[in-house]
Amino acid sequence: MAKFELILPKMGESVAEATITSWLKEVGDTIELDEPVLEIATDKVDSEVPSEVDGVLVEKFFNTDDVVQVGQVLAIIETEGDDDSEDETAAEPLKEVEEEVVEQIAQTITIAKETVAPVVSSENRFYSPLVKNIAKAEGVSQSELDAIAGTGKEARVTKNDILEYIKNRGHSQEPIAAKVETPVVPAKTIEKPKAEKPPVISSGDDEIIKMTRMGKLVAHHMMESIQTSAHVQSFIEADVTNIWNWRKKVKADFMTREGENLTFTPIFMEAIAKALRDFPMMNISLQGDTIVKKKNINLGMAAALPDGNLIVPVIKNADQLNLVGMTKQVNDLANRARTGRLKPDDTQGGTYTVTNVGTFGSIMGTPIINQPQVGILALGAIRKVPAVIETPDGDFIGIRYKMFLSHSYDHRVVNGALGGMFVKAVTDYLEAWDVNREI
Repeated sequence: MAKFELILPKMGESVAEATITSWLKEVGDTIELDEPVLEIATDKVDSEVPSEVDGVLVEKFFNTDDVVQVGQVLAIIETEGDDDSEDETAAEPLKEVEEEVVEQIAQTITIAKETVAPVVSSENRFYSPLVKNIAKAEGVSQSELDAIAGTGKEARVTKNDILEYIKNRGHSQEPIAAKVETPVVPAKTIEKPKAEKPPVISSGDDEIIKMTRMGKLVAHHMMESIQTSAHVQSFIEADVTNIWNWRKKVKADFMTREGENLTFTPIFMEAIAKALRDFPMMNISLQGDTIVKKKNINLGMAAALPDGNLIVPVIKNADQLNLVGMTKQVNDLANRARTGRLKPDDTQGGTYTVTNVGTFGSIMGTPIINQPQVGILALGAIRKVPAVIETPDGDFIGIRYKMFLSHSYDHRVVNGALGGMFVKAVTDYLEAWDVNREI
């Protein structure tokens, strides 16, 4: 029998970790090729991890709600095969550790590994299997590991943290034995006690509803944005009569030719992408006191999920798409969002976000910035209203299709002039729509 290591696969650019939401298989269960073994979640997307082999699940290394780094071993699946392959597979994780660590510190280790007690996780601090293996291989005691300041999520010690600690320890003049004999006070002993959750108060007829995992993530993201950015809004009204009439004229032929429904969203997205190209300082992010000017224009498109939550899939390089390409991208992402088939990479890399509050009948809104971006545009409902129409022969009252654009931006780096000029540029592109445009 051979053993296969099921690892957390790479899930897209900038996705470094995921949370295990549930195990679909238990130890002893038979698993077929491509059959899902567990469910995971990144910030906003849920997905499954399938098996790459046929076999039996014999060991799980993580529990539900554990956070796992990309590349870590999730479980062991026993397969039909030679024992040699088992030994070769099992040795791979330690090979990587030895290659990176041993060269740096081999000459400085003075303590026998057998004298160091095994490293264990506690309720206050979790250590990944990789960190435990490094600690065991290099003679890092429990007290030393507890004292390392972690840079991972929830202050967890990462691979880089422990390697940096070992590297510095090796250059120290103080012998390692002295460090083991004089334990450092564990970091957990000086942590502030966690505030207890207030009790839920309700009357006998009230219904108690627990927030979903997605709801908690959205709530945290929104509060983080409010506490981070100085939100300011600018509002402008756009006359989209030409767009309304043009779409009405071409949408049937567009459906016949392209097999896609031509909505207003790709038209608006095209105008916003052009405006971002005109005003590149709206296409930035703020990291500390450093501004990162984005090369690509990646438009986030807020989409409603069946449970009422919102998700923001991203149209990559939106300024490079024509209207047909934009329509296909918008429809594809919206459909996959509604059916829960988005991939983690579909929600990564956004540089500016658009939300259509008009879908719910709102004429305007004050959207919250999607961090770490610096702006978000809300599209209000299109309304048929009386308006003053200027002509060479004089002004008169006519019926026009109009909508409000609400622009929220981060006043730490975007002043009122830039925020106002940007949304005005979007309006100008919409109002200058060519009624004779061909697709």
